[in-house]
Amino acid sequence: MQADWDEQYIKARCSGGDRHAFTLLYSYYFKPLYRHIFLFIQNKETTEEILQNVFVKIWENRTALNEIVHLKPYLYRTARNMLLNHLRKMNTEQKVLRIRSVTESSSENPISDLIDSKDYKRLLQEALGQLPDKRKEIFLLRMEENLSLDEIASKLSISKNVVKKQLYAAIAFIRDYIHRQGGISAGLLMVLIKML
Repeated sequence: MQADWDEQYIKARCSGGDRHAFTLLYSYYFKPLYRHIFLFIQNKETTEEILQNVFVKIWENRTALNEIVHLKPYLYRTARNMLLNHLRKMNTEQKVLRIRSVTESSSENPISDLIDSKDYKRLLQEALGQLPDKRKEIFLLRMEENLSLDEIASKLSISKNVVKKQLYAAIAFIRDYIHRQGGISAGLLMVLIKML
């Protein structure tokens, strides 16, 4: 990141349609946003496509940039929403394909979805068993008690940043563990992302 970054100036210039300022904004946030999206997608082309859509949306709504107090959370929230939209679309396409394959083949068992669900629960429990205690506790507070990051930080007397890092690490580990054991569905990935 550049040392001479002036967010207020960049927002004002972008809001006025300054393409050079927008290029600076793009260059400043591209890598961190790329890493953030790639963490969940694990696909270079899809990550780049989502990121491109994020910046297109920012440019299309540039006149509202001055109203945004902090640009970074806004960009990450936009990226998260684009990611969720992409996963919903993937999940819908997978459901259509699954329904189509069930209706076209009499040997398919529609109960297989329930089995898959049980398999994912088992895999999730296995993955949780391998997490360090504090990381597991943070993950469960978020998943089972639906606590916010601030509430978890307060309850455990640690910083919100530590909570966030531990939660990201837990999700990344669980995603990788399930993927290694036979794949991760877009639906499960959406559930994990919504926990953030």
